[in-house]
Amino acid sequence: MFGMSKKFGMMGGFAGMQMETIAAISTAQGQGGIGIVRVSGESAISIVDRLFVAVSGRTLAETPGYTARFGKIFDQGEELDEAVVLVFRAPHSYTGEDVVEISCHGGLYVTKRVLSAVLSGGASVAEPGEFTRRAFLNGKMDLIKAESVMKIIEASGKSAARAAVAVNDGAVSRKIASVNADLVGLSAQLAVWADYPDDADFDADFSSIKEILSQAEEQLARLVRDYDTGKVLVNGVNTAIIGAPNVGKSTLMNLLVGSERSIVTDVPGTTRDIVEETVVVGGITLRISDTAGIHATSDLVEAIGVDRARGRLATADLVIFVFDGSRSLTDGEFDLLNSIKENNNVLGVVNKSDLEPVLNIDYLKKFVKDVVKISAKTGVGAEELEKSVLKMLEVAQVDPSEGILVSERQFFSVKKALESVREALSVLENGLTLDAVTVSINSAIDELLVLTVEKATQVVVDEVFSKFCVGK
Repeated sequence: MFGMSKKFGMMGGFAGMQMETIAAISTAQGQGGIGIVRVSGESAISIVDRLFVAVSGRTLAETPGYTARFGKIFDQGEELDEAVVLVFRAPHSYTGEDVVEISCHGGLYVTKRVLSAVLSGGASVAEPGEFTRRAFLNGKMDLIKAESVMKIIEASGKSAARAAVAVNDGAVSRKIASVNADLVGLSAQLAVWADYPDDADFDADFSSIKEILSQAEEQLARLVRDYDTGKVLVNGVNTAIIGAPNVGKSTLMNLLVGSERSIVTDVPGTTRDIVEETVVVGGITLRISDTAGIHATSDLVEAIGVDRARGRLATADLVIFVFDGSRSLTDGEFDLLNSIKENNNVLGVVNKSDLEPVLNIDYLKKFVKDVVKISAKTGVGAEELEKSVLKMLEVAQVDPSEGILVSERQFFSVKKALESVREALSVLENGLTLDAVTVSINSAIDELLVLTVEKATQVVVDEVFSKFCVGK
């Protein structure tokens, strides 16, 4: 079914699969309180047993699963570090194999020395995502759950983490399995009817067929509909802060970041290039670009910054257009407002609310989706800004804990399945043969099976795990 890398040998499918013992550092590469070397495979326990001496005198071979031992790690007789070693026995481990995790002090040198000792003992270097790949191959998870593991690792906000955890817990897989079970049952029913058309016991119930298809359509359509919002929750939002020079863009950026990330002066044109930062607003990750003030300029360097700002304006998922509330609009701001009036992703932020108001806010509302007043200098209005951002992104209507699609692969498979279900409904309503209905139903089933494992090709599997970090 799957073509394996050189580390895998197939013996009648997954059953009897022989895999080398692998190892990798599973914690971040750098200084820290703890460093973990993970070892997985048939020889994991015996390899680490040759390196580790427990203070209790007990070997890992006689250690039951889910048990920790404290002792010291040695490499060719040289003491490397004190360590806590955790033993997980197959099949009750993350990978479904024997797994040993060595927790030592988190200095990069020590952790690499421990890994080197494990590799010298007979383990092979794990490829990116190989531990999770093995969990998938050993039936510990489907592809949907495997993708969620990476999303949990990447999560930079509360909503992203909640969505990924929900998928990891099987929320999406259960939805897909439920729809697929209904469609498989319906396909089997239609196959029986086709084989025994004259048997009264197998009369096709058209109303029942339509009901099952309609329910499947509703569930799949909801997953497709929530994908864009779910993508915002999981991946974050590409956000551009734009406006004329000296309206407070950089001050707003610093307010959101919580530190002086952008240089702030009273001199117009201070920001000449794009300053980028990632912040979390209301649980949503915003990838913010503080751009140069958009205006006409003869300064060559400043003009390049303005061009780049216009480029970010064109590609941003969310645009925060900052205005100085203490003065009227400039000609440049009028022109910019007219250029973005067709955009439905622009939030107007009227800054300097601590000064005497001059700007006509009602006029702004003709061009932007929402307007909020703040003082980026004092922080007044920050809560209102957060509420407005969440309103703009329309995330309140989606509960990430209910399960949402977390990758384009999942989205396109569900979308294709939905199209096939709708095609089956259309065929049924147009009075065509049930054979044609069955063809469309089976196409939907095939697409849903791709989501998990049954129809997944090696190319699909490789694509899923190519994005993983080493050690997971």
